[in-house]
Amino acid sequence: MPLEAFSTSRALTLGVELELQLVGTHDFDLVAAAPDLLRVLEQQGFVGDVKPEITSSMIEIATGICEDYGDVLAQLTALRDGLLEGARRLDIGICGGGAHPFQLWGERRITDGARYKHLSDLYGYLAKQFTVFGQHVHIGCPGPDEALQLLHGMSRFIPHLIALSASSPFVQGHDTGFDSARLNSIFAFPLSGRAPFVLTWSDFEAYFEKMTRTGVVKSMKDFYWDIRPKPEYGTIEVRVLDTPLSVERAARLAALIQTIARWLMVDKPFTPAEDDYLVYAFNRFQACRFGYEGVWVDPESGERHVLGDAIVALVNRIGPHAAVLGTQAACAALAHDAATRWNDAAWLREQYRADPLLPELVRRQCLRWAA
Repeated sequence: MPLEAFSTSRALTLGVELELQLVGTHDFDLVAAAPDLLRVLEQQGFVGDVKPEITSSMIEIATGICEDYGDVLAQLTALRDGLLEGARRLDIGICGGGAHPFQLWGERRITDGARYKHLSDLYGYLAKQFTVFGQHVHIGCPGPDEALQLLHGMSRFIPHLIALSASSPFVQGHDTGFDSARLNSIFAFPLSGRAPFVLTWSDFEAYFEKMTRTGVVKSMKDFYWDIRPKPEYGTIEVRVLDTPLSVERAARLAALIQTIARWLMVDKPFTPAEDDYLVYAFNRFQACRFGYEGVWVDPESGERHVLGDAIVALVNRIGPHAAVLGTQAACAALAHDAATRWNDAAWLREQYRADPLLPELVRRQCLRWAA
């Protein structure tokens, strides 16, 4: 199957996808309610993009094409409110978070559909362990070569985005010690991690043709890279973020990514190089494990920084672009969180220390999502 052509899109437009947890309101464990919720939403005339995910305790919502931070926030808020109306009719809860704190993966059900059955047959138990929840952000690119340049430039700041979005410290009833344990489930897949270092679309087409010829992949959906091009949309898709606990934080993270993208496109502060990836896995692990207190090694200079401090420095550096885009307040709020070492993982741990019952923690997650 040839790689589809890279579609035309407006540079720096945004699209946001959020994978969400469906829980029972009696025990706050995950519940296989996606088919029922989708049916109720259709009956209600729900307007918006909502679809099932690989297991039936998950759904995904998606904005349309957004111009700016305010547009993202407005669309996510409307989607959230519509979902909550349907969930109330079924007496289920909806919440964010990168992983459910105590669900058991063996109890999950694979969603009906040919692709999900194929993934289950291919990956075995990993398919059910894929019941984790992420935020994906699309950035419009003026052309395919520019998309690849942006992809590799943005890769330098993947640890920053992991630390800011981390919301999965608890898994299978235990505090994992990670701020983002969700990404450990993603890393288990053979086609996860970083994209190959190619900077022209013709070279990427050649790579894709070789991969499809081996039979390992059939489409771009088979790549679970941290950032991947989406030719059908004319975007790159940033995929490392845990689903935040609120739509407000999700919108801020999208605004930060848009601002970094403009800085990279306009100022071209560095030239991406294969050697940037020498420290990629180390930096990513540090962010997942230690969050803001992780070590970030600058791939160009080799200097070591505390990640939270590096985030503050980055936001200060891209300030002029935030002013152009109108993202100053969103970026400043995230910089403040980095400076004070605050993210959703910290909130979850704080709540658990106050009341160490995981079902109660999920109940509070639902309240936080519902604002």
